[in-house]
Amino acid sequence: MSYLRTVLNDSVIIHPPGFYIIGFETFPFISVYFIFLAFVYVVTLLFNSLVIYVITFNHCLHTPKCLAIVNLAVIDIILNSCLIPSMIKVFLFKDNFIPFNLCLVQMFVYYAFGTLESYALAILAYDRLIAICFPLRHNSINTLRSMSCIVGLSWCFGLGIITFSTSIMTRLSFCNSVRVFSYFCDYAPVFRLACNDYTLQWAVASLLTFLLLAVPVTFIVVSYVSILVTVFRMKSLDSRVKALATCVEHIILVAVYYIPIMTIFTIGFYLRLIDPDQRVLSLSVASCIPPCLNPIVYSLKTKEIKIRTLALVRKNTISTDQSKIKP
Repeated sequence: MSYLRTVLNDSVIIHPPGFYIIGFETFPFISVYFIFLAFVYVVTLLFNSLVIYVITFNHCLHTPKCLAIVNLAVIDIILNSCLIPSMIKVFLFKDNFIPFNLCLVQMFVYYAFGTLESYALAILAYDRLIAICFPLRHNSINTLRSMSCIVGLSWCFGLGIITFSTSIMTRLSFCNSVRVFSYFCDYAPVFRLACNDYTLQWAVASLLTFLLLAVPVTFIVVSYVSILVTVFRMKSLDSRVKALATCVEHIILVAVYYIPIMTIFTIGFYLRLIDPDQRVLSLSVASCIPPCLNPIVYSLKTKEIKIRTLALVRKNTISTDQSKIKP
């Protein structure tokens, strides 16, 4: 194998042609799992695309909340498009070599949109916070313009910090193993293969864990504490139930996304108490399933979107029936 050599601060940096992804080696029927992931990917594309279409072409849905939902749907599609086709190619069709630059691209896309996914859930929590805690000022505080700024800032921040995190991987020298034990070009498994000092990369990985998980989770918890305080101050039981009902789907999304990932990151990355094979399988499930569930659990359950979606389905059904009758 020929290596690419570059000079950095008077020292030779060795970049290999690429890496070999070698996760899932001990699972006997893993092909069934990847067939399931192919189904998950199709569902992700169909339902998130439906949500984007319904909101985009209905002007009455051009609201701050629907903008936050479209933001989540776009992130879901890109996140699973980065992961699932690559996993199927690597593990189902046994083509596990990935070029060095493509590895960095995949690493960037996964962590950038994983970060954006996390912040998108925090943005939806912000929407619920304003709607319940400040109902009379909701329309003046949470405007389409302010929501656009929040979404835009989250993208700038997420893409910016992951650009830096990925770029410093080029400072590492890989002169020994190029076998990455994961389900994609994962950040920590890759930098641990380096034969020079990777203290900076380890520190950045710890910072990413904090920014990706701790900051948005803390904001979501504080938001729901404030929501609960406001709800229990309401005199009417019916008002309390209605207010809490609008939060149930979002809480499910938060639990489905954060609990598995936080558990795996904490136990696997820091404590190293989880079996490596189980870590790879659990983390792949935790990464691929939420983008599939988000439009089903939350977006299509939103009253305004649900009404417009059902109207679109009825319209298409009637058009199909009429086309059959005409001949």
